[in-house]
Amino acid sequence: MARIATVKRITGETQIELTLNLDGTGKCEVENPIGFFDHMLKSFCKHGLFDLSGSIKGDLEVDQHHTIEDTGIVLGECFRKALGNCAGIYRSGFFIYPMDESLIQAAVDFGGRAYLVSNANLTGIPLVSVSGGKEASFQTDCFEDFWQGFVNAAQCNLHIDVIRGRSDHHKIEGSFKAVSRAIRAAVEIDPRREGSIPSTKGVIA
Repeated sequence: MARIATVKRITGETQIELTLNLDGTGKCEVENPIGFFDHMLKSFCKHGLFDLSGSIKGDLEVDQHHTIEDTGIVLGECFRKALGNCAGIYRSGFFIYPMDESLIQAAVDFGGRAYLVSNANLTGIPLVSVSGGKEASFQTDCFEDFWQGFVNAAQCNLHIDVIRGRSDHHKIEGSFKAVSRAIRAAVEIDPRREGSIPSTKGVIA
């Protein structure tokens, strides 16, 4: 059975539609107006082997917050919808990702409750770049907003810890890769579980 979900979110601030395939090959074909954020979603898909398609539009004339946070919400809803009752999955996952001088640890549990712990140790200074008229800069203070939106919608626990690092670029990108690998481990089918729900309660809630 295909584990695919499509979610659309239309507000006065954003227009976002995403389709997620949990059992993909790592393709990311999303129209994304923020260059660095586009790079992060592509990295997330590539390392998690998730396929993601759709479009992201938002009020960038205000700032990047609404667009980035709402994308996290939509992506989280896609995971929740694609996982359904979570029958048969491992449920939790963990990964430590090294990226140059940075080392990032991520752990996730799709247990039906939302909680984010983010110790990214970012400077808060935006990454600035413009290429061909496309905004490539990234408001680093939106990093946590993205993952908060994700966990609220996906109903998962997520812990992100930058163990060490100098470059905000490396800490952010390493975090997206670490989280994707942790999620990949959590959502994979456990053949020994034989389709049962991974909870002593008999339900993920």
